[in-house]
Amino acid sequence: MKNKLSWQAIKFFWFSVSAGVIQAVSFALLNETLNINYWVSYIIALTLSVLWNFTLNRRYTFKSSANIPVAMAKVFGFYLVFTPVSAYLGEMAEQSGVNEYIVLAVTMLCNLVLEFLFCKLVVYRNQEDTLNNL
Repeated sequence: MKNKLSWQAIKFFWFSVSAGVIQAVSFALLNETLNINYWVSYIIALTLSVLWNFTLNRRYTFKSSANIPVAMAKVFGFYLVFTPVSAYLGEMAEQSGVNEYIVLAVTMLCNLVLEFLFCKLVVYRNQEDTLNNL
């Protein structure tokens, strides 16, 4: 059990790193190239990374055949709370002089830990290892 949890955490971490790259690159393109303000850039970049991360982790980390719309609705619920709180706090930090990339990095780290726990304990609870083709 402990070994399975460790392996899931490792896979979740690396899939989240790939999602983080998507988030950071899309944020930078929106923020630097198109000069879109922090919270709009953040929300667009976050949405792209969440879709990527959800897809990979459902299939490979939790190996779940859980109803995709229901699982996505649960993740959406997580982000209904996480996104406005993190966008608001990020905007406050950025306006008070904290570099927006430091704000983004701290926010992404919090997201990593909280989302893993939420997926493990809420989204895929009692539905792990139910995907037959893996």
